[in-house]
Amino acid sequence: MREIEAAWQADELGPVEVVFLRPMPRMEAVVVLDNLALGPAIGGVRLTPTVTAAEVARLARAMTIKNAAAGLPHGGGKAGIMLAPSLAQAPREREMRAFARAIEHLTGYIPGPDMGTDESCMAVVHDEIGRAVGLPAVLGGIPLDELGATGYGLACCASALAEAKVLELEGARVVVQGFGAVGMHAALELRRRGAVVVAVSDSRGAVRRDDGLDVAELAAFKRARGLVAEFPGGDAAARDEIVTLPCEVLVPAAQPDVLTGDNAGRVRAEVILQGANIPATAEAEEIFHRLGILSVPDVIANAGGVICAAVEYAGGGRERAFAAIEEKIGANTAELADRIARTGDLPRRAATEMALSRIRAAQAYRRRF
Repeated sequence: MREIEAAWQADELGPVEVVFLRPMPRMEAVVVLDNLALGPAIGGVRLTPTVTAAEVARLARAMTIKNAAAGLPHGGGKAGIMLAPSLAQAPREREMRAFARAIEHLTGYIPGPDMGTDESCMAVVHDEIGRAVGLPAVLGGIPLDELGATGYGLACCASALAEAKVLELEGARVVVQGFGAVGMHAALELRRRGAVVVAVSDSRGAVRRDDGLDVAELAAFKRARGLVAEFPGGDAAARDEIVTLPCEVLVPAAQPDVLTGDNAGRVRAEVILQGANIPATAEAEEIFHRLGILSVPDVIANAGGVICAAVEYAGGGRERAFAAIEEKIGANTAELADRIARTGDLPRRAATEMALSRIRAAQAYRRRF
């Protein structure tokens, strides 16, 4: 891993363990167990050619805060796998089995799907070590990407903001950056709740229509053709510029750090629902706060996936998972909005304080001698 020489800055939360692995030739991995005060860590396995140890560490900390803020009995962790270019086309069974064997001893870590991995990968991991979430339905799992658990949670977050009189959802213009597993389901569910999706993008382009895209038709087209820019029901647009289109709701649902100090000042949304993990830099979030744009952090807005995973791990099914997503994200969004209104805090700081109060309470019950 390229940052293997990096110094790790520990704080009161963690990380409790950072493990670098070489499961097989031309394959490197890192696992960061950030905090286990609330229980074993749930966190995804990210497989991309560019994943770094620093990125995994940031994501692990986000999982610590997200799981605690959601009231889950789980700590935060994350894994990253970097394959040689010749192996990086798609996750392969041999590589995932090698990774599973390499993490078998890390019993405080429960892996799940993330960018570059899916339920079939988790099925392989579970077969090797008996420990994974996001499994195929045939193995008793809740296929969160297929059912759209994270996207559903983003819509629940929007509805909670509407109930708090922070957002008028009926007729709200929505821009979705990243029309994939998360963004597609978020767009479909937000449209069902009365919003109007005016632009979406994927990795190769974008499409917009000011009076609203037919999201169901666009989703079918995307599944069949794979390119949103070619959708006949709208006009092709510049991929990287749609985040600056005027709208009420912006959903960044793709890569980390797409909103930065360079483009944050040009964002014209009223509310940002962070659908991806760490889609905005700290500088961007400061700019949004100064501009009066409410940026609901990932640890609140996109917790639907990990809530679903926790329900699966506890033996629950789809109905229980979606009920938990609505209840937990709705309550947390309302609490976040109340904290921000009372204190004027940066949203991420307010969300972090929500989580820290729960972690500190749990740590009081941990052995200290």
